[in-house]
Amino acid sequence: MRREIGQLLVLTALGFTSFPTVALESDASAPIEIAADQLELDDRQGTAVYTGGVDMQQGSMHLKAARVDIQRGNNGQVSQVTAKGGGGERAYLEQKPAPDQEIVKGWGDTVVYHAAERRVELIGNAELHQAGDTFDGAYVEYYLDSRRVQARSAQNGDGNGDGRVRMTLTPRDSSQ
Repeated sequence: MRREIGQLLVLTALGFTSFPTVALESDASAPIEIAADQLELDDRQGTAVYTGGVDMQQGSMHLKAARVDIQRGNNGQVSQVTAKGGGGERAYLEQKPAPDQEIVKGWGDTVVYHAAERRVELIGNAELHQAGDTFDGAYVEYYLDSRRVQARSAQNGDGNGDGRVRMTLTPRDSSQ
């Protein structure tokens, strides 16, 4: 069992190395540290489920959630990470795109990272902060490479508030 957990951590580390194009270059080579109350590993299915105050860190990337499910593809690399909030708290993800840029922060009842597409979905009570700009809605999608954001309001009466997408754009300093 100890060997299998070690293998999973190595394979998880290999999968998270898909962050480097946008993230700090040092993130890709940084070790992944995961702390949780429980781990359920199915090596044959390529899944790991961490529950209870999950805290995951690799370089500038930081993920906090009540539950984190990691799925690996046939190549052994992480294909998808799904983080869920709990106890009234949303899942949280942050990462510094480049040394001269501010940290991008995201919250959602569920946060899904699609490794192959380098895409993050913030689902339910979604909020994204990027370089002083904020995006709120029932669903916010963020493309890491292009830094493109798509947001949707609640559909069919689902969600909170008035069901609208909210955006606050901060003017950029023109002297830079």
